[in-house]
Order: sequence, then C-alpha cells, then structure tokens
Amino acid sequence: MRIAVTSQNYRTVTGHAGRARRFIVFEADGQEPPREVERLDLDTDMAIHGFDHRAAHPLDSMNVLITGGAGAGFVQHLAARGVLVVATEEIDPGMAVEAFIAGRVKSPGAGCNHDHGDLGDDHAHGSEQGHTCNCHG
Repeated sequence: MRIAVTSQNYRTVTGHAGRARRFIVFEADGQEPPREVERLDLDTDMAIHGFDHRAAHPLDSMNVLITGGAGAGFVQHLAARGVLVVATEEIDPGMAVEAFIAGRVKSPGAGCNHDHGDLGDDHAHGSEQGHTCNCHG
C-alpha cells in the first residue's frame, strides 16, 4: 500500500491538502513497519486546487493520502482517482501512517490545529467548499 502524507516542510503533517505540493510517500505491506520511500516536491501547477483533473497526477499511484485537513473538493477529486483521504491531528508523518495502519487515526475534533488566516476568500469559514478539519470558527 502506498500512503502519501502532506508535509510542506518534510517534518510534520500539514493541512490544506488542496494547495499542498510536498508529500512524504510511505509503503506499507502489513508485515513490516511502514517505510518512507519517496518525497514529492511538485510544481505549483500540480497542486490539486486548480489542477486539470483530466490529466494524470503523481498522487494517482497512492492508495491513501493523510493530511491535517482537506476541502470537500479535494476529497472528491482524489476519491475519483481511487485515493482515500484521511484527516488526522497527528503531527509526526510516520506516526500518522502507523496510526492509520493500526486503525487508530485521530480525526480532528472540534478544535482546529492550524491557522486559517492565509486561506483567501474561497477557503474561509462558511464557504460552500468547506474543509475536513471540523473547526468551528
């Protein structure tokens, strides 16, 4: 199983997956602990937000994408590509993958673990696109 984790800094799980361009890719076979196999650093035009969804994308080869938060459109676009999107509060990418494999993914609760100040008007609270961090602002 190939699992991508949004990580703009390659150290922590980051949110706003639709705008993410950096991912840590893990492989998990269920027998051994998941291992990092690749780091994706995509061009700006490859972020899912604004991407031509008729074209092939590097995330197409993933089974799962773990993120700190994602909009409904992102979740739908990846589902159409056969990729399950999972939101987590876990900060460490490796621990997030291990938690997913073990069925212990910590879904975001009522609190929000990230700043929405830089999202722009089309991603503000109350927009019709929404996002999966479940925050109440």
